[in-house]
Amino acid sequence: METDCTSDDLPVNGVTAPLPAGTRLLHIGPHKTGTTSIQGALFAAKDLLPGHGVVFPAHSRHPMEAALAACARPAMIGDTAPTEKHWTRLLEQVEATGGKTSVISSEFFADAEGDDTIARIVEQLGGERVHVLVTLRPLVRIMPSQWQQYVQNGLRMGYDDWLTHMLRKAPYEQPNPSFWRRHRHDRLVGRWARAVGAERITVVVVDDRDPSGLMRTFEQLLGLPENLLQPVPDTANRSLTLAETEMLRNLNKEFRGNGLPDELYSKLVRNGAVMHMKNACSPSPEDVKILTPEWAVEAAAEIGAEMVRRIGDLGVRVIGDPGLLSAVPKAPALDGIPAPRISPEVAARALYGALAAAAESPVGHTSPGKARTVHQASSRELMRVLGHRCLKKLRRR
Repeated sequence: METDCTSDDLPVNGVTAPLPAGTRLLHIGPHKTGTTSIQGALFAAKDLLPGHGVVFPAHSRHPMEAALAACARPAMIGDTAPTEKHWTRLLEQVEATGGKTSVISSEFFADAEGDDTIARIVEQLGGERVHVLVTLRPLVRIMPSQWQQYVQNGLRMGYDDWLTHMLRKAPYEQPNPSFWRRHRHDRLVGRWARAVGAERITVVVVDDRDPSGLMRTFEQLLGLPENLLQPVPDTANRSLTLAETEMLRNLNKEFRGNGLPDELYSKLVRNGAVMHMKNACSPSPEDVKILTPEWAVEAAAEIGAEMVRRIGDLGVRVIGDPGLLSAVPKAPALDGIPAPRISPEVAARALYGALAAAAESPVGHTSPGKARTVHQASSRELMRVLGHRCLKKLRRR
């Protein structure tokens, strides 16, 4: 379904007309709307695309650092700060595509604040050649996924409390001000429409009932053969289960409570313990999913309906069914949902113990001749010593 189109944009036999040759298609996400799957498919097909007049100008699946630098946004906790060099390098790659169609995709472009920043990004990418693509999913599906992603970046707040802050506590900016910057989708589309004009914005409503639908839409917009873009398995990008998220949230409490440096969190927790857990452990049907309470589902659907109306008023092209963005899913029977399969507190302490053991030596001394084992030391001592030891090793590399 495609709405608010000009006569030149109308689909023929259900197929969306491709964008003009030489377009620079800027996919800005936002987060949790199928961005990783698209980026993986485009990167996997990178060598095939030029034969069809399309280029994916990036040396990696996701040019995150370039997007963060362009938007003047900080890196994830503990990661190396992006620099203007990252953005300049991507711009050079885009410029090298010449007259071919190119596609640039990063959900972090949705974090851009201010009309001046967005206008600069558009101008540097090619001005009138830029066409902005926004992919949208219902808020009710985004919220649990985004919460567990924030936990992976150090958040310590539980899901119900987080929902209360995001939906009931004005100005709805704590603890994550980025959430509504990304996911107040009407305002997001409006910001970019002011820079490129409504005629150069396409909004795609992702239908989770059609797993291949987003791939096919990209193929049609880019003029690619059907089925050229194929999903690439990516276990590292899977969402955490409730038990895994609660385990990590409790670890975050331990980590923050003992004042360890952010660099350690990035290297040992997010890109170490969590990444390995994602790759090594596949959720089973018995794993408890993150469930959104009914009051929050209804609030999200109401906001979704308002966003749909305002996006419609902007006059941008919409592909898909906007009604999906305000639909209220059928709630599961709460009495039939088992408790998380693992105890979050026990799992958090187990992971903490594994990190402490990585120090590979006794922690402190009770007397000149008597060493204490890891298990005899207090949590605070362990975390302090672990932090200093690991940070020293990391800085030697």
